[in-house]
Amino acid sequence: MYREMTTDELQEQLNQGVTLNLIDVREPDEWEEGHISSARSIPLSQFQARAHEVHDVEGEVVFICRSGGRSGRVCEFLTLQGFDVVNVAGGMLAWQGEIVEGK
Repeated sequence: MYREMTTDELQEQLNQGVTLNLIDVREPDEWEEGHISSARSIPLSQFQARAHEVHDVEGEVVFICRSGGRSGRVCEFLTLQGFDVVNVAGGMLAWQGEIVEGK
């Protein structure tokens, strides 16, 4: 089973300068509407083709989506392959921090 963190915990870690490998699995139109500045975009629809990119960045691997469902599926998939990953419960709907719009 994968671990989860709340958006408050995510915000706290980002504020403390913790190095996180934050990956947003929402689709490009959702990403452009607003995302966390330190996140990278690997849309779920492209995930299998781009899964090799997950570990391109150092830090704990943390996934986020709109509500936590899609990122949870990615976490489940990667956990079954032996990876230690974290899902952000509540996703961007629960995120109270700053967002960046556009690409």
